[in-house]
Amino acid sequence: MNILVTGGAGFIGSHLCDALISENHNLTVVDNLILGRKENIEHLQNHPNFRFVKEDLLDMATIDNLFADSAFDAVFHMAANSDIQKGGKDPVVDYELTFMTTFKVLQCMRKHNVKQFIFASTSAIYGETNDLLTENYGPLLPVSNYGASKLACEAFISAFCANYGIQAWIVRFPNVVGERFTHGVIYDFIHKLKKNPNELEVLGNGEQYKPYVYVKDLVNGILFVWQHTSEKLNVYNLGVDSRTKVKEIAQMVIDAMGLNARITYTGGDRGWIGDVPEFRYDLAKIHHLGWKAERTSNEAVRLSIEKALEIIK
Repeated sequence: MNILVTGGAGFIGSHLCDALISENHNLTVVDNLILGRKENIEHLQNHPNFRFVKEDLLDMATIDNLFADSAFDAVFHMAANSDIQKGGKDPVVDYELTFMTTFKVLQCMRKHNVKQFIFASTSAIYGETNDLLTENYGPLLPVSNYGASKLACEAFISAFCANYGIQAWIVRFPNVVGERFTHGVIYDFIHKLKKNPNELEVLGNGEQYKPYVYVKDLVNGILFVWQHTSEKLNVYNLGVDSRTKVKEIAQMVIDAMGLNARITYTGGDRGWIGDVPEFRYDLAKIHHLGWKAERTSNEAVRLSIEKALEIIK
C-alpha cells in the first residue's frame, strides 16, 4: 500500500515505519522535527520504499499538495503533542499540535478520497477514575488538555467515517516506553541521576500505578488491529494486563545505573496538573481478537531502561 505516516520521525512513529517497511509498503513520512528526530529514521533514508518530507501539518496548502501528488491508500496519524506537561502549561499546544493537525489531515483525506485512517489515541481520554476502562466506558471526562484534544479528534474521526466514507482504526495507548523516547518517567529519572547520582526526586508520592507497554509490542498491536478488523470504525484499548508503580521504576533505574541514590518525593498523589495517578485497562476486546503484548509492564520498563542506558552516556 501507499501509506502516509505523520509524525514518523518520532518515538512511536519511527518504530511504526520500521514495521511497515518490513511489510513492503511504500511510505511517505511527514514530520516537522519539533519532537521527532531525523536520526530515528536515518537507517531508512536510502530505502527505495521510503520518502521523508519535512513539513508542518498545520501548513494546509503544503499538505494538500502532498495529498494531491501522492495517491495515498492509508494514513497512520501519529503526529501530536506527546508531552502532557507541556500541553498543561499552554492549552494552545494541544489544540494546534494534536487537534488541528488531525482535523487538517482528515480534511485532506476527504478532499483526495483517501479511505483508511489509523489514529494514535490515548488512555488520557478516559479522565480520572478507578473503574476498569473498557472501550465503551463513559461519560469521558479528560483532565488533561492532551486527553481533551485526543477525545475531540476521536469525535471528528467518527463523524468523518459516518459522512465521508472513511474507515478508521482508533487505538488507545497506555504509557509507552522503549528506545528513541524523548521524555517520560524513565527518561527523566536517568537524566536526573546523571546530574545528581546521590538523590532522585520523584514527582508526587511514587504510588502512581499504570501499565507500561514496550514500543515494539505496541506497534505490533497497532498493525494487528488494522489487519484483523474491518468495521467502519474500529476502537481498541492496547496495552498490558500488569502495571508498575513510579517508585518501582525509580528503584529499577537506580539499580540499573549501579547507584545507591536516595529517593525523595515532592508529595501529593500525582506528578503534575493533568496527570492521572492510576488507571486499568480492560483488554478483553483485543485479547479476543487474538493479540497480547509479549512483555509485562515491569519487563517493558526494565528493557527500556537497558536500551536507554546504552545510548545515554
